[in-house]
Amino acid sequence: QVQLVESGGGLVQAGGSLRLSCAASGRTFSSYAMGWFRQGPGKEREFVSAIRRSGGRTYYADSVKGRFTISRDNAKNMVYLQMNSLKPEDTAVYYCAADGAGDCSGYGCAAARSRYQYWGQGTQVTVSS
Repeated sequence: QVQLVESGGGLVQAGGSLRLSCAASGRTFSSYAMGWFRQGPGKEREFVSAIRRSGGRTYYADSVKGRFTISRDNAKNMVYLQMNSLKPEDTAVYYCAADGAGDCSGYGCAAARSRYQYWGQGTQVTVSS
């Protein structure tokens, strides 16, 4: 099992940046592929980004490609989401998620909510216009 705790959310103006962090418990963090999802007001939870166990492959939703960067530090049991050029439509609760079933072979797999067994409690990101 793994427990996930997100941090780094807050209020930022459009065009600004935030860096989200997700701390994972357990000694087997490197065996989990990791993902970030978000849920805006009145919306379904949607995929944002994912990273393979070794960090060698990343996936991004089209809406954040070129603005967000996912990374991980397996020595520190951490995964990060650097968010630049933020827009009001990025406002959401951001969730970190862990997938213990192994690396995905493509975007469709990595973006599937059902793929992830463990979820954090979320951190609020609010982007003002």
